[in-house]
Amino acid sequence: MNSVSDPKLTTPAEMELPADASGILTIDLDAIVANWRKLEKHGVPAECGAAVKADAYGCGITPVVRALVKAGCKTFFVATFDEARAARAAAPEAAIYLLNGFPPNSGDALAAINVQPVIGDLNELAEWDMFCRRTGWKGGAAVHIDTGMNRLGLGLVDVQGLIPRLGSGDHGFTLVMSHLACAEQLHNPMNARQYSSFREASSLFSGVPASLANSSGIYLGAAYQFDLMRPGAALYGVNPTLEADNPMAPVVDLKVRILQTRSVERGDSVGYGATWVARRPTRLAIIAAGYADGYFRAAGSSDGTRGAEVIIAGQRCPIAGRISMDLLAVDITDLPHNAARRGHLATLIGDGITVDELAHHYGTIAYEVLTSLGRRYLRVYKGDDGTAAAEPAAAS
Repeated sequence: MNSVSDPKLTTPAEMELPADASGILTIDLDAIVANWRKLEKHGVPAECGAAVKADAYGCGITPVVRALVKAGCKTFFVATFDEARAARAAAPEAAIYLLNGFPPNSGDALAAINVQPVIGDLNELAEWDMFCRRTGWKGGAAVHIDTGMNRLGLGLVDVQGLIPRLGSGDHGFTLVMSHLACAEQLHNPMNARQYSSFREASSLFSGVPASLANSSGIYLGAAYQFDLMRPGAALYGVNPTLEADNPMAPVVDLKVRILQTRSVERGDSVGYGATWVARRPTRLAIIAAGYADGYFRAAGSSDGTRGAEVIIAGQRCPIAGRISMDLLAVDITDLPHNAARRGHLATLIGDGITVDELAHHYGTIAYEVLTSLGRRYLRVYKGDDGTAAAEPAAAS
């Protein structure tokens, strides 16, 4: 969707929630830029690129890329052609790498938008070479070396077979890279094994920039940073250092409408399955968010399990019962009378509730929290140029 700027808007708090939106998802572009600059400074002299795949981890690839280009980012990583096209439109001069490789017969499409594939298979390399010979394309490609992830990438034996080509001087490679499997675990021995394998293999690519570190890899130390870092989740506020406090600024804030408040008696159940039973006379707020909006069912509560919390009137309030497709119930008994009313907004992310905290309740990782955020919210882009831009909610 296209963002529409409104000069009358200076902060999302000043926006009135339209009747057709269930909530406001605010993405702080200044925070994304600040996170990128922090990572860039941490990795000097290595270049700091940016992974903007999955619609910039759910934050919107076009506004995110534009903001990062203005901050000085020159290299972006995407996974799909649609992402590559969006990134190119937002960053006409940047280097853009397609992480998912070189699909069959895709050379013309890649060349048309000047995007470089990340080659991870000898069959891909052969077809890429054939395309380049046929067309004279000189845009270059990256080489992905598998050092232990066992997803994409050339094996170390395959890399040895490239030595004659690498000695020719006209090999066509602009980047050599690999991907860490356990970087968020500071003391996992696999990190050192992958580093050693990559250092040995990348040394064959004389004069070609090397890239190993993702967000967490940046914090493994200078040796892991090589020539180019590829942060992703950390840009969007996810903690890259799970064994320490989060050094990243929070990026997303989600506030959702309260549809109604109601009272239930002691012994009454709430929600599907009747898994949560009131132990006292209880007041509830019913909020317009559910698993269809990316608020996972696993965050609900039962008589034996406490679920996630939301913030209403400045206080944390526990979820009562299961999360439904479009709704969740919150226990507001301890709030002052009339502190929560129909039409008020409850904070599901923000004001101290982080995406990492929600991931814990969901039983997943913060990456999935971000990329699952629904499209029924009004999206507001804060910062970057001093204004707010509103993006309408998708049809339900």
